[in-house]
Amino acid sequence: MTQDFRIGVAGLGTVGAAVVGMIARRAEALAAATGRRIAVTAVSSRDRNRDRGLDLSGIAWFDDPTALARSAEVDCVVELIGGAEGPAKATVEAAIAAGKAVVTANKALLAHHGGALAQAAEARGVALAYEASAAGGIPVIKALREGLPGNEVSRVYGILNGTCNYILTRMEREGLTFEACLKDAQALGYAEADPTFDVEGFDTAHKLAILTSLAFGTAIDAEGVAVEGISGVQPLDLTMAEELGYRIKLLGVAQRAEGGIEQRVHPTMVPKSSAIAQVMGVTNAVTIDADAVGELTLIGPGAGGQATASAVVADIADLAAGILRPTLGRPAAALAPAARVEMARHEGGYYVRLTVHDRPGVAAGVATRMAERAISLESILQRRVEHAASEDPHGRSGRPVPLVLITYAATEGTIRAALEAIAADGLLAEAPQVIRIERE
Repeated sequence: MTQDFRIGVAGLGTVGAAVVGMIARRAEALAAATGRRIAVTAVSSRDRNRDRGLDLSGIAWFDDPTALARSAEVDCVVELIGGAEGPAKATVEAAIAAGKAVVTANKALLAHHGGALAQAAEARGVALAYEASAAGGIPVIKALREGLPGNEVSRVYGILNGTCNYILTRMEREGLTFEACLKDAQALGYAEADPTFDVEGFDTAHKLAILTSLAFGTAIDAEGVAVEGISGVQPLDLTMAEELGYRIKLLGVAQRAEGGIEQRVHPTMVPKSSAIAQVMGVTNAVTIDADAVGELTLIGPGAGGQATASAVVADIADLAAGILRPTLGRPAAALAPAARVEMARHEGGYYVRLTVHDRPGVAAGVATRMAERAISLESILQRRVEHAASEDPHGRSGRPVPLVLITYAATEGTIRAALEAIAADGLLAEAPQVIRIERE
């Protein structure tokens, strides 16, 4: 057996501790698979006294993770600090400069600096591996980069944030509000004290930007992702989705479109018959549409110490075995930015919930404004709301009631223009709800 493959772990939180434990627990199997003994020889963390349930005796401890990255006693640096800047970025840069292989789970770092880091790693002749950066324990990076080279990918989309999927699942099953479900998610540790990064879609956007680059051979473009979170989804929207044969999920979607690549994150209605609609709770799922394999869906745990550690250790095993591939599937210097397809050009079906004044002619006025922009309506559903008896001869209360429209394919721009005209007519009692429909 050849020389040991020595690992330095920067960051000993939930994932870092799980990685150290997994390497120790699976030492014999990893050695048999890679031909080398894999051993953690150094760690770095801010808190030396925390009980992590690990035997760290004989392992070098560094207070400064960049010093760990430069240590001659380390062959591979595992960055699990997190964050797009600061110590995480400095640690990865120091490791690459020192000629060390790097494994990271840091989607924010890669979304913002992945291209530059990939070029630096390739210039230095070292690996930068990141399976755990998107969809946790699901091997979607490996699938896109290594499993589908004979395919042309047309679309990649999925549920990439377990917090949002948990909240939407609870809202649907129990009729709870977003606020109530978020509070429970925080109590269970699924959501942070400040949940903005998750529930407003930014975590999903970072992961999607990475998957887009791998799927389409383009430079990472996190700024090109249109982002909308789930905080505006109401229980009525989930009820209407159920009646219409859909389920609401927060999806990240990247697809080829006329003129470039469309990247978007938003609440989406998906057919209840689809595989992705069956994914509930904190589970993640990614679907890849390609010409040879058709539709490939990967489902599994998207977060958690053990699941994420599984992806990290898989990368370590590849590097120990001497597997070195271009970071983003092809030489980073050759990756050109894809032309952005702005959200206004997105074309698809739409669910539009309007809160209108209950009076004669309102539905006709709404339909007219839609027709003026050549938006065809598949259905119009009006929910009656019980009010006190009205003196209106038509039995209308004049009070706010929900009016739901399902459109055939239309562009985002025309939908928004029609809604502006409807608002200008004084027909709306509050801002409209718009949810895109992703049909199979």
